[in-house]
Amino acid sequence: MSETSNKRYIRNIPAISEAEQEILKTKKVAVIGCGGLGGFAIEYLARLGVGEIIVVDGDSFDASNLNRQLLCTNAEIAYKKVDAAKKRVEEINPDANVKIVDSFLEIKNATEIISGCDLIIDALDNAQARLVLEDAAAKEKVTIIHGAVQGWSMQVAVSLPGSGLLHTIYSGSAEDASDEESKSCLVMTPACCASIQVAEALMVLLGNKSDLEGKLFTLNLNDLSSASFLL
Repeated sequence: MSETSNKRYIRNIPAISEAEQEILKTKKVAVIGCGGLGGFAIEYLARLGVGEIIVVDGDSFDASNLNRQLLCTNAEIAYKKVDAAKKRVEEINPDANVKIVDSFLEIKNATEIISGCDLIIDALDNAQARLVLEDAAAKEKVTIIHGAVQGWSMQVAVSLPGSGLLHTIYSGSAEDASDEESKSCLVMTPACCASIQVAEALMVLLGNKSDLEGKLFTLNLNDLSSASFLL
């Protein structure tokens, strides 16, 4: 075993135990969306030592992604997001197995994509896909760590299988894709949101109860106001 492999997780200990580190190597996590939230989440999961990461996105990078998407560089404009995700994980942690799904999540493929996963990171950018994801997760009995961002603001929730939490949050949502204000997002917002998502994911993967089960946590980085709502 190389010196790098021997030292890779040494700073994870004792924040998590050596036994817990070994557990993470057996876990399979799907990250749905490889943009702002997804790029940071994939980075954190790889550095934590999650054994298998499924990265799902049918999109390619464009210049508007450069302000906030960790995986996007000038050299990767027009490059597939899932290919960039796989390349990045291989650079960080070649021991992690990365499976790419070069497709958007839809009713016809959602169940197949998440089958066999221990956990799902919701890094999507629209309500409709989130509802499809939650329906599939209920069938497969998989927990979702939800995250969403806009401007300075973010939200995180933990949707247990069958809870319908995302349906409660998003049913009746009137998202307007043409609204430029709703598209605004500063780089620190997805970075912070993904950090909280992955912290919650870590607890769930290690068999611990998340404080956000059935709750919606919101945070505004502009004034550091936060709230937690039981749904």
